[in-house]
Amino acid sequence: MTSGAALLGTAALIAAAATVVPASADDDAAGRPTARHEANGSVRGVMDHLIELEEIGDRHGGRASGTPGYEASRDYVVKRLSRAGYRPQVQEFDFPFFQQLGPSSFEVTAPTPRTFEEGVDFSTLEYSGAGDITAPVEGVDLALVTPADSTSGCEDADFAGFTAGNIALVQRGVCTFGEKATNALEAGAVAVIVMNQGNTPERSVLLENVTLGGPVGLPVIGVSFADGQALDADGTIAHVVTDTQSEIATTWNVTAETRGSRQNVVMAGAHLDSVVGGNGINDNGSGSAALLETAEAVADMKRTPNNKVRFAWWGAEENGLLGSEHYVAEMAENQPGKFQNIALYLNFDMVGSPNYMLGVYDGNNDAFPPEESATAPEGSAAIEKMYARFFDKIGTGSVETAFSGRSDYGPFIALNVPAGGLFTGAEGVKSEEEAELFGGTAGEAYDSCYHQACDDLGNVSRAALKANTAAIMHSVTKYARSTRTVNGDRTGHEVPPAPARSKATDHHHGAPKAAR
Repeated sequence: MTSGAALLGTAALIAAAATVVPASADDDAAGRPTARHEANGSVRGVMDHLIELEEIGDRHGGRASGTPGYEASRDYVVKRLSRAGYRPQVQEFDFPFFQQLGPSSFEVTAPTPRTFEEGVDFSTLEYSGAGDITAPVEGVDLALVTPADSTSGCEDADFAGFTAGNIALVQRGVCTFGEKATNALEAGAVAVIVMNQGNTPERSVLLENVTLGGPVGLPVIGVSFADGQALDADGTIAHVVTDTQSEIATTWNVTAETRGSRQNVVMAGAHLDSVVGGNGINDNGSGSAALLETAEAVADMKRTPNNKVRFAWWGAEENGLLGSEHYVAEMAENQPGKFQNIALYLNFDMVGSPNYMLGVYDGNNDAFPPEESATAPEGSAAIEKMYARFFDKIGTGSVETAFSGRSDYGPFIALNVPAGGLFTGAEGVKSEEEAELFGGTAGEAYDSCYHQACDDLGNVSRAALKANTAAIMHSVTKYARSTRTVNGDRTGHEVPPAPARSKATDHHHGAPKAAR
């Protein structure tokens, strides 16, 4: 744990964090020095937290929300916070949980046998139920000629005359995939095949990376438009096998705050969950561990911060920002005064990518096109400037990263809370300019193990962790003293004239899954 003395002022922290390495390893090819600062113990503390999270993931087969590994991760954070003197709060909520337990299979057994390959010829839709089904295939209100425009599966009338016990073949379009599957189930279907729409080249290929939005009680797979056409033949019998777990599960957010401070609240958060089947040590053990180390350091401070600092570890981020969405919605509805007291929100998601950039959220919306950017509440630009100045002072530099609303700050900015944060890159490719600035390898992913089982302790850069941990501690302690640069002399944030939803629909980095 870092002593509070190392955190009491900007000048002391910058001096402590000086000479942070601009590379993707502890020493870069040019022999430039690695990160050395008085708060170096804090980075050892971050690594200690990551070792614990790795052991939890290994013991339980991952740390995804809805699994024992996430519950153990929650308990670890609560224990550390309690030991530091906080009174952590655990917020329980339900969410739709899905994992594919084994490979799916699909074959046509008559009239002309054919075996389909998963990931090439068919896909298992997210939230598909499990089953082993052999039955006739029956088309439901299909439109197989241009413009291929149909309500297929969206209306009760589409299932008029449908034979219960058959596999429903429905076509993309008009309503959500979840609605089509639910309607088919109610009509007596035992499985659903969703074919692509066929009205554009993009909507003719294999239907994949789509979601039903929540659990359904039967197997659901996707195919291309051409394969759907072939399946809509008299006498077609298919065999569908899906091995999934699809259910409503329980998970938790964890929050803890400083005591005895003014009601102006500075929030800092990171999601604690991993994807299914992985330990998630960079995504997002890195942000969670750096935040936990910062919380422990703040607890050691000799004097009470001027502003209340509230730390948050979110559940079910990988399922669509569900933990932060739940927290924001519940507080805004049931405790609007307390929600308005939140002056700003800081987000730390993936701060240790092995081939890293030091990314700062583009709070003034000047670096990315509108389609890649959410509306940044007033004050967000000041947070971006603060981080950029800090990285310049410690000699690393930084780059802007899209303020897309697709991480846990999304629900906050949707209700006009100024926000900012740090990100070291996911599956995106590092540029030549970034390699020149930070070291590492241009043309390769920032994190080649993003959302994979190899996201383990070997998948984090200590150099990135050192720079970002210093930046996190700097920002939290700076705003604990005063948020005037972000929101002036007022308490909290300005309430927007009308609630608006953020663009956040799925995890921040990869493309969101299509729902219709």
